[in-house]
Amino acid sequence: MLSERRLQVLRAIVQDYVGTEEPVGSKALTERHSLGVSPATVRNDMAALEDEGYIAQPHTSAGRIPTDKGYRLFVDKLAGVKPMTPPERRAIQNFLDGAVDLDDVVARTVRLLAQLTRQVAVVQYPSLTRSTVRHVELLSLAPARVMLVLITDTGRVEQRMIDCPAPVGEASLADLRARLNSRVAGRRFTDVPRLVEDLPEAFDVEDRGTVSTVLSTLLETLVEENEERLMIGGTANLTRFGHDFPLTIRPVLEALEEQVVLLKLLGEAGDSGMTVRIGHENAYEGLNSTSVVSVGYGSGGEAVAKLGVVGPTRMDYPGTMGAVRAVARYVGQILAES
Repeated sequence: MLSERRLQVLRAIVQDYVGTEEPVGSKALTERHSLGVSPATVRNDMAALEDEGYIAQPHTSAGRIPTDKGYRLFVDKLAGVKPMTPPERRAIQNFLDGAVDLDDVVARTVRLLAQLTRQVAVVQYPSLTRSTVRHVELLSLAPARVMLVLITDTGRVEQRMIDCPAPVGEASLADLRARLNSRVAGRRFTDVPRLVEDLPEAFDVEDRGTVSTVLSTLLETLVEENEERLMIGGTANLTRFGHDFPLTIRPVLEALEEQVVLLKLLGEAGDSGMTVRIGHENAYEGLNSTSVVSVGYGSGGEAVAKLGVVGPTRMDYPGTMGAVRAVARYVGQILAES
């Protein structure tokens, strides 16, 4: 375990390197920070930090830079994330409140995260397996043609046209709508097949064909949607950090094109906690020079998806974590109210 003083020195090195992009020397540390010890003591602490792998000397200058291990300890020992200012919180709320549907919410969230953090923003669409049915609407378009509208608790709306085996009267349609919603409204998608399997038997024989046709369309709608969808934005922000990527930015860009890679980086949607993966903690080699900050979002305290940012390991971790957390909270509120 590092002493509190050496932890303080490491914290100062991280803060200065993130702010200046220059390797940090002992003289600069004692001038910029109230460490309460002599430059000689700081030099000894820096030598010890280097021996333990928390900082490194990139070239023959006297300056040091944090390693992945150093950033990891810095993040683990953070007293707290940097809170958003009241004007920043109002700006987030006003920007997201203008969204008209789920696609718009996700698109606005990506733009907002990229602007706030000046990094690459990644937002996962709410997972259908974690969604619940808010309402099923059945609308008559013609004597034997019905539109099914499925509305989820996350604001997703799916529409399907159904050609029924026989004409359906308004009274029969209203009856089916009522019985269907009484069974599935407020229930998870994964529970729906079990909840409706015996529903046709509750109807007269001549109506069962129509009921079965409507149910099969509903069940297809629950599973056929591409489960894992992502939106990404702010890739151009990476060009500001060219010197943070030792060889080339190309492996990072290639990794960001791989949806499967990004989904793995964000982690399991059900895990709502903040996750920070630094440098070589990212299993994908092309992202070994980046850090990923992600958190779950959702309504009612349960995460239905993840959002986060990808940037260089030399990032403002307290500020980035604060922005990611704040945006996730507002998106969750919007889903709960939608």
